[in-house]
Amino acid sequence: MLSTLRRAFWLFGFTVLLLVLFLPGYIKLQGLRAKNRQLESNFRKMAVENYLLQEELKRLENDPVYQEKMARDKMGVVRKGEIPIKIFSDKKR
Repeated sequence: MLSTLRRAFWLFGFTVLLLVLFLPGYIKLQGLRAKNRQLESNFRKMAVENYLLQEELKRLENDPVYQEKMARDKMGVVRKGEIPIKIFSDKKR
C-alpha cells in the first residue's frame, strides 16, 4: 500500500511539474494563434479594400463620365455657365 501511495505521489508530482513547465507556453501559443487569425482576417479585408481602390483608380483614370461625376460630387466643380445651388437641411441649422 505504501508503494502504491508513493507511486501516486510521484505521478501527481510529475503531472504538476509538466503543467508548470508547459502550461505557460501553451497559453502563449493559443494567444498567438488567436492574434494570427485576427491578422489574417484584417489582411483579407485590406486586400479586398485595396482591390476596390485600384478598380476605382483605373475608372478615374480611364472613364471621363466617372471623372466628371466625382469632380461634381466630391469637389463641387460646376461647368461654365452653371449656377451651383446648395440646399441646406433642417438638421444642419
